[in-house]
Parts: sequence; C-alpha cells; structure tokens
Amino acid sequence: MPEGDTVWNTARVLEKALTGDFLTGSDFRVPRLATADVSGWTVAESASRGKHLLLRLTRAGQEPLTLHSHLRMDGAWRAYAPGERWTGRPAHLIRVVLRTARSVAVGYHLHDVALLPTAAEETLVGHLGPDLLGDDWDPAEAVRRIAAKPAASIAEALLDQRNLAGVGNLYKAETMFLRGLWPWTPIEKIPDLRATVELAQKLVASNRGRWTQTTTGSLRRGETNYVYGRRAQPCRRCGSAIRKADQDERVTYWCPRCQPRPDDL
Repeated sequence: MPEGDTVWNTARVLEKALTGDFLTGSDFRVPRLATADVSGWTVAESASRGKHLLLRLTRAGQEPLTLHSHLRMDGAWRAYAPGERWTGRPAHLIRVVLRTARSVAVGYHLHDVALLPTAAEETLVGHLGPDLLGDDWDPAEAVRRIAAKPAASIAEALLDQRNLAGVGNLYKAETMFLRGLWPWTPIEKIPDLRATVELAQKLVASNRGRWTQTTTGSLRRGETNYVYGRRAQPCRRCGSAIRKADQDERVTYWCPRCQPRPDDL
C-alpha cells in the first residue's frame, strides 16, 4: 500500500521520466479538469510531501503550476516509452496522462487531483506535519504535535498526517511492535515519545529507493514484517498468535505478549 516511502519512490519515477522535458500532450480524466491542458509546459520538478505527489510545471511568461495527486490506498503512476503498451492496470482507472518526446506518464486511480498555482500549494499540504522523508523532518515538532492530544491513542497519533507525514498502517503497526506499545495506549502514557517518532522515521527511510517494504531486514517473501498482515501467525519473538482488530476505521495488528496493555489502564 502507498506509504511515505512508496510515494517518495513514485516521485523519483516521475522525475526520471518527465523532469526537464516539454509536455507534448496531456489528458485529464477527472471531471473538474476535463478541459485542462498543460501541453507546452515544462516539468521542472517532481516532489513528494508525506503521501502527496507534486509535479511542478513552468512556462515562460506564466505563473508556475503544480499538478497535485494523492495515491491513497490504490493509486499509482507508471512511466512508459512512447508506443509501449500500457500494462498492469485497467484503462478505465486512468485519471491523468502526460506525454513528452521520450516518455508517457500514466496516473491510475489517483485521488484529489488538482491543478493550481505553485504558490498556492500550501492550501493542499500546509496542514501536514514534518515529512519523514523531507528536508523539514523535525522529530521535536512531531512530538510537540502528538503531545498536544494526550488522550489520543498512539496508533491514532502515528496515522494522523497533521502530526507527521508519511506513516501508514504498515509502519504504524511495525513501530508499535518494535517499541512494545499496546495500540490503544494514550499518548500521555507513552514513556519515550521521541524514540517512537524517530523509529517510525527510521523505518520509512530505510525503504526509500526500493519497492519491497521491510522492517525485519529480510526481503524474502513472508519475512518482511513483524506483525503487519500476520493475523493468527506466531510472533517472531515470543510465538504468540498475532492479533488483528479494527481501530479508528483502520485495522491494527499487534502481539498481545510483546505489546501488553499497560497495568494502569
């Protein structure tokens, strides 16, 4: 599923395919951009902010534009050579097509697609907390934001992109396991919140530049995670059956022995 590292990697794919090139054609298959056309614009930069993708466009005499998209759970961008068959996703899921002389970038099942002045980007991403993979990463600021809601659960806090941008369900579950935290533990009961935040950043950053996400260090299939996606399987540390439950409209995985409920709750 797309998390901060996946989005960062996707930005690199678009960077390699489009950056520095003149757009020879564009096709927007979302209602509010149905008549938009960025042919004649140059792709100046491909960037990510948390789970948001930002393609920045320039044209002489024009105010710079940004093409924003969000992958959510099922979005993806693919790059093809001109004339190459578009494979991997059904055609009815295509939302954006961008063409240059050497590449065709196709966005599938994209969400929140918007075209706006680059100067107005903050209206879409300004609410986000420090980006785990960005130059603005600041663990102290992430801790300050999380601590502002002491009654919130640690699982809820890690997923809140206003606290820190880039953690999804996978890294949430794996971070809590490695820190021995029961998913419903209130923030005010977390003994070392900064260590938890720094571990989340380390896990996301460790997978930057590759598509296989691992928190165990192994890239072998079935060995990449400690608890995520492993309901009823034995914990790699203690052998207890991994549990899964709904939490705040998302699912949570944890080991009941390695992540016990605090005695004072």
